[in-house]
Formats: sequence, C-alpha cells, structure tokens
Amino acid sequence: MLANVLQIHFPIMLVVGAALVAGGLGAKLFQKLRVIPQVVGYILIGLALGETGLGVIDNPSLSKMKLFNTFALGVIGFMIGGELKLDVFRKYGKQFILILLAEGIAAFVLAGALVFLVTWWVSGSVILGVALGLVLGAIASATAPAATVDVLWENKTRGPLTTAVFAIVAMDDGLALLLYGIAASIAGNLVGTSGSGGGMLASMGHVAYELFGAVGLGAASGLLLNWILKANHDYDKAMIFILGMMLLVIGGAHAAGMDVILATMALGMTVANLTPFRSKETFGIVERLAPPIYVLFFVIVGSRLRLGDMCGWMWWLASAFVVGRTAGKLLGSWLGARWARAASSVRKYLGMCLFSQAGVAIGLAIDASEKLNGGTTINGMELGNLVLMTVTATTFLVQIVGPACVRVAVHKAGEVGMNITRDDLLDQWNVSDVMQADPAALTPAASFREITQMLGEQDTMVFPVLGEGDRLDGMITMQDLRAALGQSPGMWNLLVAFDLMQPPSHTVAAETPLKEALQTMEDMQLDSLPVLRGDALVGMLDLRRTQRKLQQEIFRRQEQVADREQADLLREQIKAEKAKRARA
Repeated sequence: MLANVLQIHFPIMLVVGAALVAGGLGAKLFQKLRVIPQVVGYILIGLALGETGLGVIDNPSLSKMKLFNTFALGVIGFMIGGELKLDVFRKYGKQFILILLAEGIAAFVLAGALVFLVTWWVSGSVILGVALGLVLGAIASATAPAATVDVLWENKTRGPLTTAVFAIVAMDDGLALLLYGIAASIAGNLVGTSGSGGGMLASMGHVAYELFGAVGLGAASGLLLNWILKANHDYDKAMIFILGMMLLVIGGAHAAGMDVILATMALGMTVANLTPFRSKETFGIVERLAPPIYVLFFVIVGSRLRLGDMCGWMWWLASAFVVGRTAGKLLGSWLGARWARAASSVRKYLGMCLFSQAGVAIGLAIDASEKLNGGTTINGMELGNLVLMTVTATTFLVQIVGPACVRVAVHKAGEVGMNITRDDLLDQWNVSDVMQADPAALTPAASFREITQMLGEQDTMVFPVLGEGDRLDGMITMQDLRAALGQSPGMWNLLVAFDLMQPPSHTVAAETPLKEALQTMEDMQLDSLPVLRGDALVGMLDLRRTQRKLQQEIFRRQEQVADREQADLLREQIKAEKAKRARA
C-alpha cells in the first residue's frame, strides 16, 4: 500500500535485507511471549511488509524471489530427509502408511464434501459442486512441512509423536499429488476444460513421473554426494560439495517438472542412511546455514497473503474448506493411529500437527487455476481462480494457527527439549547448575598431613583455602603439592596450607553462563574454577565433573524418551490382551 501510494520500487537487495532484519526481530518478540512459535513472527512480519500491509515486498519483488523460494523448500526437504532413518521405517513403516492414508483421505473426503455443499448452494449446479469439491478436497490433503518442522526444531523435540510427524509431513506431498492428479482429471472432464487433455491415464502417468522421478533423482545424487564426501575431509570443500549437489538436485527437479521437496528429501535420506555417523557433520553444515533461509522463506510466505480480494460468499467456501480439512486431519490421524496401534501421544496429538498448508497446496492451486479456467464461472468468478483464491486466503489462517497447534501438541506429549545437544545445554545452563556446592576446603593452618589425607579422600585436584566467613584466601593445586614433596621429609611437618597456597588466577560467579565459564577455562588452560558470591566461596566448577554432568543429562533425556515409548507399547499390548479376553 505505502509503496503504491508513494510510487516507490525498492531494490531487491534492500527488500531481502529488510525482510531478514524485520523477520528476526519479529521472531525474537514472539519468542519472549513463550506461547507463539517464532515462525508465526516471520509470517506476520511478511504480512506487514507485503501488499496487504506496507507494500515493501510487492509483486515484482516476489517474482524475483521465486527461485529463492524453491531453494528454501529444497533445504527444508533435505533436512527432513535426514530425519528419516531406515531403521525407523522398518519399525514403524506400516503405522506411517496407515496413518498417512487415513488422515489424507479423511481430509480429502470431508473438505470435498463441505465444498460441494457450499458450491451447490451458491451455484445450484451439482456438476460444478462435484468438480470444485474434488479439486479442493485433494489440495486439502497436503500438509506444509516447513512451518511444522520449524516448530519441532525450535523446541528440540524427540519421541514417538515427533517421529510420526516427520514421516507424515514428508510423505503427505506424494499422497496430495496422487489425489490431485485423479481429481483434476475428473474435474476437467466434468466442466469440459481443455487443460485436462489426455484423460486420467495421462494424468496418473504425469503424477508417477513427478513422484518416482524426484525420488530417483534425489537417491542417485545422494549416492554421488556420499562418494564425494568419503574422499574429502576438508570442511570448506565439504560445504561446497553439499551446497552444489543440493542446487543441482533442486535445479534439476525444477527444470524437469518434478517435486522439489521429494527430490531433496530423497537426497537427504540417502546420505543419512548410507553413513549415519559421518552424515551428522553433513547435516550440521546445512543446519548452520539454514536460519536466514528459513526467516526469508516465511517472510515471503506472509507477504504473499492477500485478504482483500474475496467477496462474501467466497468466505463461506473458504470456511468450508478449512473446517473440512481440519476435521479430516484430526479424525483421520486419530483413526489411522488407532488402527495402527500407534503410541497414545500419536493418537491424541498428531492431528494437531498437520494443520499448516502452504507451498505444495498453493502450487497445486496455481496448476488448477490454469487447468480449470476455460469459461466456466460461478457468480462471475472462473473456477480455476476460485480454487486459487480459496487456497491462498485459507493459507493465512492455517499458517498462523498451525505452528501454534504443533507447539501445544509437542508440549502435551512431553517431547519438548528431548532432542537436546551439548551446545543446547551450554546455552541454557549457568555455572550454578553444574558446580560442586560446598566443596572440601582447607583452613590456612591445615597441616601437610591433613592436606595429603584430604587428597586421598576427595576426587579433586584443586583445594580451596578459606579464611573467615568462607572468604577464599587461595588455592592449592597438584603442582604445589609436588613441589612440597620434593623437599626433605623433615620439612613436611612444618608446612601448612598457608605456605603452599597460591592466589586464584580466575574466579566466576554462580550466575555466569556455563558456556562463558568453560571458554575461560579453555583459554586459561584450567581444570577447575572457584565460584564466588562476593568474597565467599559457594562452589567449585570442575571440568571433568561438568563434562560428565552434560553427558548424563543428554543420556537421561534420551532414556526418558525410550522409556515413554516402551511404556506406550506395553499399555497397548495390555489393552489388546484385555480386548481378546473380553471377546473370548
């Protein structure tokens, strides 16, 4: 709006810079609220910068950023592929397929039925109602992986629900393409548009080409990338090869008319499963590059949303689409998880994680607008344009509500913070979380015999020497003791702690971030640091103890996830046995 009024056309680099800075600030604000996911902040900033708001990101700018949009979807697909391990599919493959079919088909049927009823009510035509219901129902089955996965990564989730979400959103595109291929062919024949030439067989052939071609391209490229990385151990060159191969796959899939997300997902899945341990470094490289890509992608998504182009009855159509799709995702995922005997957290909360819809749905809507625009109208609106406007308008709602629902679901499932790493703990913990409180200490008058006796009793290499009021007077290290042992035995009885202690080279406060304290220890080559409050000693930060505690916390969270999963399986087995006895 503002750009149109002032006739300002911003350079594309200025637009990208404004989107990154504003998107980052918006996400920071929403993170402080601790309720709404950061991705919502990106989208709302995009909405404010787009033509619905200030008009900084206008249609010409969006057109110039189309290729970046494709690249961002490719990066997201690659990272999702890294989460899809073959051992998980061997264990849960049948569950995932059953849940996928149930939630996808339920959304297709319920959204399609409600769209049919509204269209019939508005137009009075059963044929138009069926055509529009088929197309919008098929599009309703798609789920946007980007926003959903971003919430999972933001909250460091791990567990049965997280595993199921990664698998379902990865495969949802394939099911949506399959349903859309059938629906668009039938709808085209019903309304007599020329864009459906070739019939259903040709349409299904094109869908097969999109799906299997994308998977084949990604898998073959994954084999090649794995071979290259085996022969290369240089970080900088590895980054070049990884990004280069991703761009080749994204560009190849885009040029060949294949699904970009499926292609890069197959690339990531191949790399992750061929070399499970070495591939962690590969995905770590991409993960470090990803944050600005995600920010810009979701800001662009928000800037594309336009809410002022729809008349009253079209909002009834959009509401029917959203209600039917939401009900289908909830009911279908619950039924599928129940039939597949999935974990209770999957049954209860998976549907809440499948509301987001963007890239693939909008892509299919654009395709439908081309295929179904042939003179058939409802109240003056061509059928294809009606599909596109309905999906675009509803995208705003589901992209705002969807991530928030994912956050609620993973919190209720108890999976937040379970995929935490050592670096995450360092960012979260202070020195007080790992220090040894009330450490063994000496007085300045302690004899050499008392010092050596404490050395045998305590698992430490540094002893603080405390004066009045627990004031830290000095430290005795192993080097100080070795120097004393080098003296004649007759001198030992004369030595006291005051003679051996040295002033501390460095101290920290209990509130100091753990990451900062460990960096200080590394820089000064220290194995321990005294922790003070004022002049008084309140603890000791020991490097070995800290490393053990970090590792123990990571293992504890991993075991907690495994225990919860085993408990869910055991409960399901007990229920099944009770049901058998009841029937008998």
